[in-house]
Amino acid sequence: MKLTGQGITILGAGIAGLACARALALRGAEVTVLEQADAIREVGAGLQISPNGAAVLRALGLGDALDRAGMAAQGVRLIDGPTAAPVLSMDLAGRDFRLLHRADLIALLLEGAREAGADLRLLQRIESVDLAGARPRIVTAQGAAMAPDLLIGADGLHSRTRAALNGAAAPLFTGQVAWRAVLPETDDTAAVAEVHMGPGRHLVSYPLRGGRQRNIVAVEERSRWAEESWTLRDDPIDLRLAFATFSPRVRGWLDRVEEVHLWGLFRHPVARHWHGGRAVILGDAAHPTLPFLAQGANMALEDAWVLARCLAGHDTPEAAFAAFQQARAARCARIVTASTANARAYHLASPLREIAHLGLRISGRIAPQAALGRFDWIYRTDVTQA
Repeated sequence: MKLTGQGITILGAGIAGLACARALALRGAEVTVLEQADAIREVGAGLQISPNGAAVLRALGLGDALDRAGMAAQGVRLIDGPTAAPVLSMDLAGRDFRLLHRADLIALLLEGAREAGADLRLLQRIESVDLAGARPRIVTAQGAAMAPDLLIGADGLHSRTRAALNGAAAPLFTGQVAWRAVLPETDDTAAVAEVHMGPGRHLVSYPLRGGRQRNIVAVEERSRWAEESWTLRDDPIDLRLAFATFSPRVRGWLDRVEEVHLWGLFRHPVARHWHGGRAVILGDAAHPTLPFLAQGANMALEDAWVLARCLAGHDTPEAAFAAFQQARAARCARIVTASTANARAYHLASPLREIAHLGLRISGRIAPQAALGRFDWIYRTDVTQA
């Protein structure tokens, strides 16, 4: 399909939407990105870009920007939360894992999309998406109606495009909530991600922005429901109480938390239908995942590259969209399943916790890279070389 001059509308200026905008604009498409916010603000917290995601950013010509924005991760340490006893260390040096603030990734993708010629329009809250006609029809909150030639739904967890393709779906509360916070950091700290594990809870922390900040994501199992939102504030005291039995290192971080957000973790099914007519979804709109393998952003980047390649390589949008789902659905579903399983491994209680930790310590001495190698099927996939 010839993309030069092809009009394409993308809903959502998140990671998936902006990466897709650059990928398509570089191929000559006339891309418009509609974003509901009034500005692209510094929201979210830290994230990890693994080699499979970094490969896409480099193929998009954003490798230098990634290197400036992200710290090169040196390793991952699994630690017993209450005792601070080391459980397993995994060496990441030289493998192109990056630690960066989500806002910095959005900023480099936004600059890249604009540089390639994409047009970003703010304050475009979409009220409805109708795919019944020959062309998609979208209506904004202000009442403006549009009928784009091609529509890409990168509109996240609560995607209007996904609902138009699949109907409404009720997500399942996992029984877990997560706090997120970013602290100022003054220590000369190594670029290492630490996972502190305890019964029914775990905490992940790593430095950001050259070591000037520290990212905190803390997960607790609970029966109470929490809103599925990135903007729900909580009292830092609740976070400290949840991890009161953890080591002084963890408690020291949490004592410095002044502002924290809380969100409920929900399991969404992978969408059955990713496309219909002249519309398609990608990223969280198609396959929302829990954060326990740090693959949400990386899957979005992979999606963006593969979708642009499929549109350029097929005669019709319908054929391109079908090829895109065929190429991505099984891999994304497998990552979603693996991420869900990882949470259970972090939250073991006695005596299973001690048995599991002993096994990890032994394997770490015998085959130090075996634990990381379990996920080579994720990290060593480079969709830009397919």
